[in-house]
Amino acid sequence: MGLSSLYWVSFLFIGFGTMFLLGELLVKAKGLFAILGISLITLYFYAYLDPSMIITMMILYFLGILLIFIDGEFVNDGTLACIGIILMIISVGVSSPNWVIGLYAIIGVVIGAACSLLWLKVLPKRNMWTKIALLDRLTDEQGYTTMNTDYKELVGKTGVTLSNLRPVGTVKIGETHYSAQSDGYWIEKGTDIVVKQVDGTRILVDVLKK
Repeated sequence: MGLSSLYWVSFLFIGFGTMFLLGELLVKAKGLFAILGISLITLYFYAYLDPSMIITMMILYFLGILLIFIDGEFVNDGTLACIGIILMIISVGVSSPNWVIGLYAIIGVVIGAACSLLWLKVLPKRNMWTKIALLDRLTDEQGYTTMNTDYKELVGKTGVTLSNLRPVGTVKIGETHYSAQSDGYWIEKGTDIVVKQVDGTRILVDVLKK
């Protein structure tokens, strides 16, 4: 009995392959997860797909992974990541020899992507998912402050966001601009905020409840 007749094996190949590949992007796995993930995905394509479609579908799948990486490293708004996941689903689902294998493969992508988040609990995470590129150059001449010994006095004070906090951005408290961050969630530009905590030069803010 060949692998192609074992439908549930397609779920294992895609599920674990996706979990390892996305895990490589999320945590510092020193390339081991990438090797395991690529090996499993390649086995799936060679075992279940028509030989004439293998290269095209592999390109589509890894393009999806690339879009997720670009979103996490540079864009940070989730759009490219969603497109990437859709491409991954199309590459393993639509191209499958029958709907049963395709369904198993699609479920594998979804569950594998969700399970990849578990790596964050056991391995050191990469900085790419908290990295933020501010469009404005923060300088003292523009009224920005990044080092201030009086930061602790900001606790309880209110202000307004000058950029989207995702979760890092720029806020205005009084007449001074600060680099601040939310507690892991998005706060839109122009939102009233209150300083909840200060840790060194790290300013944690929350939406001001009126």
